[in-house]
Amino acid sequence: MKIKMLVLALTLCLAAAAVCLAGETKAEQALRDADAAWSKAAASKDLEKTVSYYSADAIVLPPNAPIATTKEEIKKIWQDMLASPSFVISWKATKVEVAKSGDLGFVSGTYELTMNDASGKPVNDRGKYVEVWEKKADGKWKCGTDTWNSDLPASTPAPGAEERK
Repeated sequence: MKIKMLVLALTLCLAAAAVCLAGETKAEQALRDADAAWSKAAASKDLEKTVSYYSADAIVLPPNAPIATTKEEIKKIWQDMLASPSFVISWKATKVEVAKSGDLGFVSGTYELTMNDASGKPVNDRGKYVEVWEKKADGKWKCGTDTWNSDLPASTPAPGAEERK
């Protein structure tokens, strides 16, 4: 009888663990899918769809620029990038994790983009990003924090730039 009880308890524990793991995998896949759809929206230069992935209280920490804490500031960042004639962007998640609570997750990965520099010349960039996502009451995931930075070395000032300061 003790062996049967032990086997039953072990079976129940394994079944519970499998259910938990399946739930985490489903949530992780939902985040991965949301991130991929967001990348496609940005690649199509759809401003409204691109900014729709952010939560109402999102913050964006773009490279070489101040933090954006309002919807208007976030929209302006994307509007400026998407307006560049040579703008092309894509990103891909390499790591997705969801908290045990199931309502918070993060996505990190790599991006590639091309956009015009100040002189109008197309410049290629590649780098990495981190997004913190929140699962809302309606079950949809929204990005609450977004940041990215380049893998390329920082550009050096033009010769004589220090003397002009």
